[in-house]
Amino acid sequence: MLTLGTLLAALVAALLAAPGGAAPRAVASQDVHCAGADVLPQDALPLAAETATLCLLNAERRARGMARLGMNQQLRRAALGHARDMVDRGYFSHESRDGRDFVDRIVRARYVRMSDPGWLLGENLAWGAGRLASPREIVRAWMASPGHRANVLRRRFRDVGIAVVAGTPVEGTGVGATYATDFGRRRR
Repeated sequence: MLTLGTLLAALVAALLAAPGGAAPRAVASQDVHCAGADVLPQDALPLAAETATLCLLNAERRARGMARLGMNQQLRRAALGHARDMVDRGYFSHESRDGRDFVDRIVRARYVRMSDPGWLLGENLAWGAGRLASPREIVRAWMASPGHRANVLRRRFRDVGIAVVAGTPVEGTGVGATYATDFGRRRR
């Protein structure tokens, strides 16, 4: 019997193995050593998975001559609240059950104000079960997805908040983790 977790694993594997016209290979998927990149979040502290995810995202940027992203606690607070909410309330979306989107959450975390000029925001979400919950597999999947890849490689982004929460937003998927990554750039 196929479970949603098995189906998700098959979809990610198909994306990663697609020949020819597939998205360019993620540098971080095989070439970079980041401590904790292959550890499953349930086997490590969330901070270790978050640090490994940041290392992998910056490896992708560095390989293309881009500035590294710096961890921002306000963005992390917005990401953490959303990742927890998705796991606790059983949904997976950029929009919260109460109708707030990532801009609303980031403004509420005081990274920017709506009246501030010149800010830019983005969000990547993911969840995985089993070995697909590791930071390396999550970043690999983002790099195989055009929209997620665009956020990782958007030159104007300078800050990031990464949250990794044990559990998945879908029941019956087994042990896993949910990732929320909020990107930003603001005028200082």
